[in-house]
Amino acid sequence: MKADVLLERLESAAAEVGVKVSYEQLATSVGLGPSRGGLCRVKGQFRVIIDKRASAAERVATLAAALGRFDAQLAALDLAPEVRDALEDHRPAQPGPARRAS
Repeated sequence: MKADVLLERLESAAAEVGVKVSYEQLATSVGLGPSRGGLCRVKGQFRVIIDKRASAAERVATLAAALGRFDAQLAALDLAPEVRDALEDHRPAQPGPARRAS
């Protein structure tokens, strides 16, 4: 699936779980490099703000990673396999359970 089609489907999924997606020109942080955006909460509503200068692939990665926090809500949706794959591919790493030293 092309990145622009995948992006549209991710945007639809975001809307279905109540996450607003917007594209804005984001400033670069000194020493941190360019930011492509991410998830935030504004006045109680979740938003994903994505740099409008980002490529379609970067937009997909940013949105999919942000939506990873909404697994339970997304599980109830009828999403294309490619959309589910993108969500899985960009899921933030979860720390494993703590191990005790033997």
